[in-house]
Amino acid sequence: MKYRRLLPALAVAALLAACSNASEENGGATGAGMNSGSAGGMGGSSSSMNGPAPGSAEEFMTVVGDRVFFGLDKYTVAPEGQAILRNQAAWLKRYPNRSLVIEGHADERGTREYNLALGERRATSVRDFLAAQGIAPQRLRVVSYGKERPACGQSSEECWSMNRRGVSVLQ
Repeated sequence: MKYRRLLPALAVAALLAACSNASEENGGATGAGMNSGSAGGMGGSSSSMNGPAPGSAEEFMTVVGDRVFFGLDKYTVAPEGQAILRNQAAWLKRYPNRSLVIEGHADERGTREYNLALGERRATSVRDFLAAQGIAPQRLRVVSYGKERPACGQSSEECWSMNRRGVSVLQ
């Protein structure tokens, strides 16, 4: 009888231990897609037991990087963004059944209409860069959110720079 009461407690303890280990294995990182664009993990060890599953959205966001950033009123892809987009193109070539929705975003300054147009130009720049890397354009869909979906809600240059982005969302 003692074991019947102990078994649920052990199951809960095991579950909690498993959850805390998963967080520690990932270095406690929770920010998705803020990769610097290095190809670390693209070469082959991304399928290690601690990393994300190959071909998964988690691998795309954390190993490859799912976003690029733009300057104020800019929509050309900077060299740092080009490195991330090259990694995205290589990943998409490895997984030809995957496609992207490319979201264009802007900071809060400017009118709604201006920011929607700027977001579309940013998303189109990302799409065009990926297409130039050999990704079929029919695998890439563009949408603009302008300033409607900020990553950061504060009114500061640091926040605004985080909101000026193109985000590649796996489908």
